[in-house]
Amino acid sequence: MEKFELLANNFLLLLDAMSMYLLIGLLLAGILKQIVPDDFISKHLGKSSIGSVIKATLFGIPLPVCSCSVIPLAQSLRKEGASKGAVQSFLISTPITGVDSILATFSFFGLIFTIFRVLSSIIIAIVVGLIQNFVEKDDKKTEDIKEESSCDSHCSCSSSKEEKKSFSIKAVFSYAYITLAKDMVNPLFIGLVLGAIFTTFVPKEYSSLLFENQFLTYIIIILFSMPLYVCATASLPLAAAFMLSGMSGGAAFIFLTAGPATSAVTMSVVYKLLGKTSLIIYLLTIAILSFLFGFLYDMFFSELNILKFSTYSEESSIYTQISSLLILILISYNLVKSYLERKTIK
Repeated sequence: MEKFELLANNFLLLLDAMSMYLLIGLLLAGILKQIVPDDFISKHLGKSSIGSVIKATLFGIPLPVCSCSVIPLAQSLRKEGASKGAVQSFLISTPITGVDSILATFSFFGLIFTIFRVLSSIIIAIVVGLIQNFVEKDDKKTEDIKEESSCDSHCSCSSSKEEKKSFSIKAVFSYAYITLAKDMVNPLFIGLVLGAIFTTFVPKEYSSLLFENQFLTYIIIILFSMPLYVCATASLPLAAAFMLSGMSGGAAFIFLTAGPATSAVTMSVVYKLLGKTSLIIYLLTIAILSFLFGFLYDMFFSELNILKFSTYSEESSIYTQISSLLILILISYNLVKSYLERKTIK
């Protein structure tokens, strides 16, 4: 019974640390969705150039798209003529550095780690895209695809005037707390549960031994996280639990970079959409650069205590409690809804 109470307490500790920032991040994501035109990105990505890769990376940073939603969006960008390098850069930067993920990262790890994560993720995304475009040039089929997609049978090229969408508060909240939350809250719940279990049941002396060898830890984390299907926000409580058990900030960075940027699903999509060579470039570059940046973080910031939520166990504001309650309601609603939908299908 004591262990169960400790498990529940650790679950709430992790939830309290991020709930308020997560709600704000989702709201900002909903606002961005209304402000940014749907075809804004596809209009700026095309040729296998340095510019298209940098644009894909920068456009992906604030976009309200999680690891789950970025895959079909990347597929549509490719069909609309985006280069292979641009698509790969977009696949990396978008889920890792979304506005909700940035705020949630700050809630757990503070300003320095958050800035380091965003800047290094931008560099990784750009490097992957540039290497892709250098190694494997796009052929002219890309332009053909772009022309076909813009002039298909459902619309007329001569009369393709877009209606300017008006800003809607209702649409902001609908996208933020229904559409985007639907993709995120289930893996978030799993991440919170796993983080609480790891913190509660894995003795610190054993976990410290596990994380004792720095480079071995890096390799294990890369091999563990790359096929794992976990979104950028949901991976945060698990990374925090690892750090509470003795894992370094650099290893946490690797987990938070390699995990959201790659997964078995993403690997499959990259292989089918861009080819075998692109998949090899994608995985190797992410693994090597994640390892390098993780090492650099531990070299320069190893003495920095980045976990900023340890005091939450002692005091919790009314705003934090309300935010945690709202997140729990979102999680419960989506879990029940998913269960009923599966039951209906059966």
